[in-house]
Amino acid sequence: MAGFSRPMLDAGSLSNYLPRMLANLGLLLSLALLIWLVLRGVNVILASLLAAIVVALSNGLPLTDSLLQHYATGRSGAFTFAGQFFLIFIAGAIFGKVMAEGRATTTIALMFRDLLGRERVLWIIMLACALMTYGGVVVFVVIFAVYPLALELARDANTPKRLLAGAAALGAGTFTMTAMPGTPSIHNVIAARSLGTDLFAAPVLGLVASALMIVFGMAYLERERRAALARGEGFDPAPSEHVPDDAELEAGRPGRLAALLPLLVVLGIIIGPRLLAIVIPAGSASLPARVVGFAGSQPVFWPSLALAVGTVLALLLLPRLRGQWLASLGRGTNDSILPIANTAAIIGFGGVVIQTTGFAAFSGLVVDSSLPPLLSAFLSISTVAAITGSASGGLQIFMASLAPRYLEMGIEPELLHRIATLASGGLDSLPHCGAVVVMMTIMGLSYRKAYRDIAMVTIVVPVFATLAVLGLAVLTG
Repeated sequence: MAGFSRPMLDAGSLSNYLPRMLANLGLLLSLALLIWLVLRGVNVILASLLAAIVVALSNGLPLTDSLLQHYATGRSGAFTFAGQFFLIFIAGAIFGKVMAEGRATTTIALMFRDLLGRERVLWIIMLACALMTYGGVVVFVVIFAVYPLALELARDANTPKRLLAGAAALGAGTFTMTAMPGTPSIHNVIAARSLGTDLFAAPVLGLVASALMIVFGMAYLERERRAALARGEGFDPAPSEHVPDDAELEAGRPGRLAALLPLLVVLGIIIGPRLLAIVIPAGSASLPARVVGFAGSQPVFWPSLALAVGTVLALLLLPRLRGQWLASLGRGTNDSILPIANTAAIIGFGGVVIQTTGFAAFSGLVVDSSLPPLLSAFLSISTVAAITGSASGGLQIFMASLAPRYLEMGIEPELLHRIATLASGGLDSLPHCGAVVVMMTIMGLSYRKAYRDIAMVTIVVPVFATLAVLGLAVLTG
């Protein structure tokens, strides 16, 4: 047609375009492979290695450098991450194991049952999981420990089991993981170590986000509970699932003081320096001032020390542990291996991905966009967390590769700490998330039956809460 000409690619443009297209296609295929393998139940470490090989080969990266350096020991390598954070993983796993084997976790859950009444099963499970994870107990340990009580309460209240998963996910995997000031979660520790902040960064925003997650998460779950009862959907245990009775739950458990004291001591050691800092004069060289300074400069060691003290106290207070201290400590150490190895493997895969031109193009597109810096940061960390299916993995990759650019834009480290941590705990819970897979397995649930409820409280609600506090930060900044 007259006046119309079709743009043509010359040979030079085509020779440049095809390799870029193939590299980006390989990057997308590697992500699809990783997600598919994880959903098929393949070991995360193996899946991440295979996906990293696809990235390297399709993007023209040297395979030896990709696997031995970028995946393993580079700045964002698996073993680099594991080495930096092994202490907090081990301390948290040991503390969680000791509390579970001493049945302190059962006492805490029963305490909420007695306080709120059996019919408020979803509130009981959410609050019990929240208290224990905020006190440093590992998420998987909490779910294992609370699940027997959850089954009994769900049977009594005729509550669908899928909603138990939602309540546990809300309590253990949202606000105590990313929002609550002072939480010793690995996510809070990663941000503090990377940005030079402390575990209490932007506390007001963290508390507002926590409140929003609790209010809207529980409003959704309670609405679903009422709707389920109205349509005749009730308690549905698996045929082989044993539902304990009151006698089994009560047997051998410690009193409330013995169960709560280790948790309170952990929280006291973490929060104590923050409170001391309020009353200590500026420039003081006193012992309390030195303790406050040391605690603030050690985002990994200080919470690990708090967990270690809590563990010693639990060993002394919980009667069921007498005579098997070393065995319990050993089992707790074993429990730390799988979480740190799986998280490190995802980060190792990310360490290869960030070497590609596709990731560089994505970074430039988001960071250099006309979006407000905080919104740009939210989109960056959300995307990386969604790709990896891991909040801690996505956060570590973001901190190593993109965070410096946002600091250069003028975002305060404390504000970036809180927004990035919150954002990491949203789209990470897509179906290939390891924590979601483990929870479904523990509770004997299918994705078809339970994933919608988990997604609502771990994706939709946290994303809404993050955007809300992001807007609050802009308005008050």
